Amino acid sequence: MRVNTKIFGEVDIEDEKLIEFTGGIIGFPELTTFALIHDAERGVEAGIRWLQSMQEPAFAMPVMDPLVVAPDYNPEIEDELLKDLELSEENLLVLVTVTVPSDLTKMSVNLKGPIIINAQTRKACQVIVESDEYAVKYPIYDILKAGKAGE
Repeated sequence: MRVNTKIFGEVDIEDEKLIEFTGGIIGFPELTTFALIHDAERGVEAGIRWLQSMQEPAFAMPVMDPLVVAPDYNPEIEDELLKDLELSEENLLVLVTVTVPSDLTKMSVNLKGPIIINAQTRKACQVIVESDEYAVKYPIYDILKAGKAGE
Protein backbone atom coordinates (compact mmCIF):
# COMPACT_ATOMS: atom_id res chain seq x y z
CA MET A 1 0.00 0.00 0.00
CA ARG A 2 1.36 3.42 -0.93
CA VAL A 3 0.28 6.36 1.24
CA ASN A 4 1.15 10.03 0.97
CA THR A 5 1.67 11.19 4.56
CA LYS A 6 2.00 14.70 5.92
CA ILE A 7 5.09 13.92 8.01
CA PHE A 8 6.98 11.33 5.93
CA GLY A 9 5.86 12.14 2.39
CA GLU A 10 5.06 9.16 0.19
CA VAL A 11 5.79 5.80 1.80
CA ASP A 12 5.17 2.18 0.84
CA ILE A 13 3.67 0.02 3.57
CA GLU A 14 3.41 -3.73 3.10
CA ASP A 15 -0.09 -5.06 3.81
CA GLU A 16 1.34 -7.51 6.34
CA LYS A 17 2.67 -4.56 8.37
CA LEU A 18 -0.74 -2.93 8.85
CA ILE A 19 -2.14 -2.78 12.39
CA GLU A 20 -5.92 -2.99 12.86
CA PHE A 21 -7.71 -1.23 15.72
CA THR A 22 -11.23 -2.64 15.43
CA GLY A 23 -12.63 0.05 17.74
CA GLY A 24 -10.36 2.84 16.50
CA ILE A 25 -8.23 4.79 18.94
CA ILE A 26 -9.37 7.05 21.74
CA GLY A 27 -10.71 10.28 20.29
CA PHE A 28 -10.57 8.96 16.72
CA PRO A 29 -12.87 5.90 16.51
CA GLU A 30 -13.07 6.15 12.71
CA LEU A 31 -9.30 5.61 12.31
CA THR A 32 -8.76 1.85 12.42
CA THR A 33 -5.77 1.04 10.20
CA PHE A 34 -2.24 2.13 11.07
CA ALA A 35 1.39 1.37 10.34
CA LEU A 36 4.28 1.70 12.77
CA ILE A 37 6.98 3.85 11.17
CA HIS A 38 10.53 4.32 12.44
CA ASP A 39 12.34 7.54 11.53
CA ALA A 40 15.90 8.23 12.69
CA GLU A 41 15.50 11.96 12.06
CA ARG A 42 12.48 12.10 14.35
CA GLY A 43 13.74 10.37 17.47
CA VAL A 44 14.42 6.68 16.94
CA GLU A 45 17.41 7.10 19.26
CA ALA A 46 14.95 7.72 22.09
CA GLY A 47 12.80 4.80 20.97
CA ILE A 48 10.19 7.08 19.41
CA ARG A 49 8.24 5.65 16.48
CA TRP A 50 5.17 6.91 14.66
CA LEU A 51 1.76 5.29 14.45
CA GLN A 52 0.67 6.49 11.00
CA SER A 53 -2.99 6.36 10.02
CA MET A 54 -3.64 4.75 6.65
CA GLN A 55 -7.05 6.46 6.37
CA GLU A 56 -5.94 9.99 7.27
CA PRO A 57 -2.49 10.87 5.85
CA ALA A 58 -2.17 13.93 8.10
CA PHE A 59 -2.59 11.85 11.28
CA ALA A 60 0.50 10.28 12.85
CA MET A 61 1.14 9.88 16.58
CA PRO A 62 4.57 9.57 18.15
CA VAL A 63 4.68 6.45 20.34
CA MET A 64 7.30 4.61 22.37
CA ASP A 65 7.92 1.62 24.61
CA PRO A 66 6.88 2.74 28.12
CA LEU A 67 9.66 0.67 29.71
CA VAL A 68 12.22 3.12 28.30
CA VAL A 69 10.95 5.85 30.65
CA ALA A 70 9.13 3.83 33.32
CA PRO A 71 11.00 0.50 33.78
CA ASP A 72 8.44 -0.75 36.33
CA TYR A 73 5.43 -0.02 34.07
CA ASN A 74 3.00 -2.91 34.47
CA PRO A 75 -0.60 -1.69 34.49
CA GLU A 76 -3.45 -4.01 35.38
CA ILE A 77 -5.88 -4.18 32.48
CA GLU A 78 -9.14 -6.08 32.55
CA ASP A 79 -8.93 -9.29 30.52
CA GLU A 80 -12.28 -8.43 28.93
CA LEU A 81 -10.71 -5.42 27.19
CA LEU A 82 -7.99 -7.57 25.64
CA LYS A 83 -9.83 -10.83 24.86
CA ASP A 84 -10.12 -10.15 21.11
CA LEU A 85 -6.35 -9.68 20.79
CA GLU A 86 -5.42 -13.26 21.77
CA LEU A 87 -2.30 -12.09 23.59
CA SER A 88 0.63 -14.04 24.97
CA GLU A 89 3.96 -12.85 26.34
CA GLU A 90 5.59 -13.71 23.01
CA ASN A 91 3.31 -11.55 20.86
CA LEU A 92 2.60 -8.63 23.21
CA LEU A 93 3.72 -5.13 22.21
CA VAL A 94 2.83 -2.19 24.46
CA LEU A 95 3.27 1.41 23.33
CA VAL A 96 2.33 4.75 24.83
CA THR A 97 1.66 8.02 23.05
CA VAL A 98 4.23 10.81 23.28
CA THR A 99 3.32 14.49 23.52
CA VAL A 100 6.01 16.77 22.10
CA PRO A 101 5.11 20.43 22.77
CA SER A 102 7.10 23.39 21.45
CA ASP A 103 8.91 23.49 24.81
CA LEU A 104 10.68 20.12 24.67
CA THR A 105 11.30 20.16 28.42
CA LYS A 106 7.53 19.55 28.80
CA MET A 107 7.63 16.34 26.71
CA SER A 108 5.50 13.58 28.24
CA VAL A 109 3.96 10.15 27.65
CA ASN A 110 0.46 8.95 28.45
CA LEU A 111 0.89 5.98 30.78
CA LYS A 112 -2.86 5.93 31.45
CA GLY A 113 -3.86 5.07 27.85
CA PRO A 114 -1.51 2.38 26.52
CA ILE A 115 -1.79 0.87 23.06
CA ILE A 116 -1.75 -2.93 23.17
CA ILE A 117 -0.76 -4.79 19.99
CA ASN A 118 -0.63 -8.48 19.13
CA ALA A 119 2.59 -8.43 17.08
CA GLN A 120 1.66 -11.66 15.24
CA THR A 121 -1.92 -10.90 14.19
CA ARG A 122 -1.41 -7.10 14.19
CA LYS A 123 -4.71 -6.59 16.02
CA ALA A 124 -4.61 -3.74 18.50
CA CYS A 125 -6.59 -1.64 20.93
CA GLN A 126 -6.06 1.35 23.15
CA VAL A 127 -7.26 1.02 26.73
CA ILE A 128 -7.65 3.27 29.75
CA VAL A 129 -5.87 2.09 32.89
CA GLU A 130 -8.28 2.47 35.81
CA SER A 131 -5.57 2.77 38.48
CA ASP A 132 -4.44 6.21 39.65
CA GLU A 133 -0.88 4.85 39.71
CA TYR A 134 -0.15 6.09 36.16
CA ALA A 135 -0.26 9.64 34.80
CA VAL A 136 -1.74 10.96 31.56
CA LYS A 137 1.20 13.38 31.31
CA TYR A 138 4.27 11.58 32.66
CA PRO A 139 7.29 13.87 32.09
CA ILE A 140 10.09 12.23 30.10
CA TYR A 141 12.47 14.98 28.94
CA ASP A 142 14.93 14.56 31.83
CA ILE A 143 14.76 10.75 31.59
CA LEU A 144 15.54 10.77 27.86
CA LYS A 145 18.28 13.39 28.33
CA ALA A 146 19.90 11.32 31.11
CA GLY A 147 19.64 8.15 29.01
CA LYS A 148 21.30 9.86 26.04
CA ALA A 149 24.09 11.23 28.28
CA GLY A 150 24.69 7.76 29.72
CA GLU A 151 25.27 6.15 26.31
